[in-house]
Amino acid sequence: MLNKHMTPRQASDKLPTIIASERFLKMQGLGKEVPFFICPYLPEDAIEMQKVIGQLIKKLNQQGVKVLEINLYDLSLEILKKRNLYDRIMQKEQFFTKDKLTELLQSVLDTEAHLIPAIAEKMQQSDFDVMFITGVGEVFPYIRSHNVLNNLQSTAKDKPTVMFFPGAYCHSLDKGASLDLFGRLHDDKYYRAFNLCQYEI
Repeated sequence: MLNKHMTPRQASDKLPTIIASERFLKMQGLGKEVPFFICPYLPEDAIEMQKVIGQLIKKLNQQGVKVLEINLYDLSLEILKKRNLYDRIMQKEQFFTKDKLTELLQSVLDTEAHLIPAIAEKMQQSDFDVMFITGVGEVFPYIRSHNVLNNLQSTAKDKPTVMFFPGAYCHSLDKGASLDLFGRLHDDKYYRAFNLCQYEI
């Protein structure tokens, strides 16, 4: 079973070359699969990876590769504020149990009904070559990464998408493929993305 992570140093060294390559940007060698890529990293490297992602976007921009970053946490706040729900939820948060708050956020930030249309709108407003999805750990458990990818398949098929994932993207013969958030949660079945740890130019 392959279970690799990309360290911040590896991400800094390898990703500019990989993502700026013609093979990656033109989505060559993917067969008929959607151009989704997972960059798994150890959860304890999250803060360092945020810095690396910021530097990576600047470096790619200097190389003429335009990046659209979708931070799921920031987008969630944007959606709540746009729907005039943010202040109301903040005022009542202390009265909710953890489960009730999760249930409420799952409803008002429903992936198919609200999150994907918001991402699609940003895609339409941007001129970009590759999309980065970040903030995955911050929106757990009310937004699940496999739901985002499953619902994005029809929207984001014309440009490559990279999800930076605090955990492992595991493949095994008996269990198939799964996104194991924080290396602990093993129930997010997803198999259509490519692991950047194993990507060759």
